This record gives sequence, structure tokens and C-alpha cells, in this order.
Amino acid sequence: MKTENQKAWFFVLPVLFLVAFNALVPIMTVVNYSVQETFGNNLFFWQGLDWFEQILRSDRFHAALGRQFLFTGMILAIEIPLGIIIALAMPRKGIWVSVCLVLMALPMLIPWNVVGAMWNIFALPKVGMLGYFMNDVLGVRYDMTQDPLAAWITIIVMDVWHWTSLVVLLCYAGLVSIPDAYYQAAKIDGASPWKVFRYIQLPKMKTVLTIAILLRFMDSFNIYTEPFVLTGGGPGNSTTLLSIDLVKIALGQFDLGPAAAMSLIYFAITLLVSWLFYTLMTKDDQK
Repeated sequence: MKTENQKAWFFVLPVLFLVAFNALVPIMTVVNYSVQETFGNNLFFWQGLDWFEQILRSDRFHAALGRQFLFTGMILAIEIPLGIIIALAMPRKGIWVSVCLVLMALPMLIPWNVVGAMWNIFALPKVGMLGYFMNDVLGVRYDMTQDPLAAWITIIVMDVWHWTSLVVLLCYAGLVSIPDAYYQAAKIDGASPWKVFRYIQLPKMKTVLTIAILLRFMDSFNIYTEPFVLTGGGPGNSTTLLSIDLVKIALGQFDLGPAAAMSLIYFAITLLVSWLFYTLMTKDDQK
């Protein structure tokens, strides 16, 4: 009987301990703040679950959470289909494969704060090229600093430009892994392009699509830097997502207790929805 060699765990365990330590210490600190009140000088007073109750009953929290879900829903509805379409249109052989892959990867290499600053300059009505083109060339009133709709459109387009490439690259990896025999059999059977996509390409992309949806949900649901640099949560509170509101409470108002409670609720919602996505998308595989 062949026995498995478990010695490899000795090389993995230090990394696991390091990651666990880096994750647990901040979480323990947040939990500590979420059940206490502090007025500085390292003095704490027991608060219990009052902060959680206050956050869950807060209209401000509900409004920010609604904006966060709206943003994430729009991002997934746009980027997933668009990423699949672009991946299907990309070449499978030849020199253009490398060119397309490099071009697709370029937006993801730009740091988040730089992306926000770029689009801020690009979209300003009096300075940016987009603002000039929309207002002076097309004659369409566009001012993301004053119009909530324009601000929303700008942050959506910015995120689509920045992160659709991730979906494209994952879907492309799934497509190139499909053996040519599948396409040859479909050609012999006279299958239409839609049937090839429906019964060959889409099932083979299911795993990478699951990864893409989970990554894009978690990233877009916890996004902070790009929209904050671009709009600062304005005009008014129209683009104040839950992540931006959390930072405002923690650093702007220095309400550490409510901010800690909100961050734990935020974390729980992210885990719950990610689990639901994963469960629904792998339901057939588990059978």
C-alpha cells in the first residue's frame, strides 16, 4: 500500500501561520473596538452590541449599502458579458495573440489611486478631454462634479475600463484550453455558432467564470480608492459607497466603535454573498 508523503506541509505551515497572524490580529482589534467606546487616552468603556444595533437601524448605512449593491450589480452586469464577448473575439493563434494579451493586461497594471486621478483629470468639465468632448463638441451637459448621474456613469465606465481585462483574460484562458476535437465534432454536426458557444465554450468556461464573478464581486463590493479619488463620494452623497462611508465614519468623524461594527457587518455581508454566488454556480458540479 502506497503511503502519502506529508512532509510538504512543513514548508506550507509557516506561510499559513503568517497569513493567519496578519489576518487575525486586525480582526481581533476591530472586534475589540466594536463592543467598546473610547474618548482617547487609551480609555475604553464597555458598549456591548449597541453599535451593531445602531448601524443596522441607521438610514445612512442602508443608503450606502444600497448604493454599494447597485454599483456592484451594474459592474457584474456589464463586465461579465463584455469580457466574454471580447475573449471570443480575440485570436487563438499568431502574433496578434501576444499583442491582444498585452493590451488587455495594461489597465490592470495601473495602481488604483492613479486610475482615479487619471479619470478625474480626464472627466473634469473644463479641463479634461472627456468633459470638453461631451460639453463643447457634442453639446451634452456633462459635469460629474455637479450631476449625480454623470458621476455614476463616470465611475462605472472607469471600473469597466480598469477591470474588464481580468474577465477577458480568465475567459480567454478557458477558451484556449478547449481541444480542437470539440470544434471539429461541432462542425461535422453542423452546429451553429450559438450552439457551439452554448454547449461547448460556455460549459468549458464555467470554472473560470465562477472565479471571475467572485473576484469582481469582492473587489467591486469593497472598492474604495478609485471612486474616492474620482468623486470623493459626491456630488453630495450620491456616490458615497459603503466603503467610502465607512472611512468617513472611522477617520473623518473618529467614531471608532460604530466604524468597527460597520466593518464587521460589511465583512459578513461580503462573505455571505460570495458564499451564495459560489454555491449557486457550483450546484451542478456538487451533484
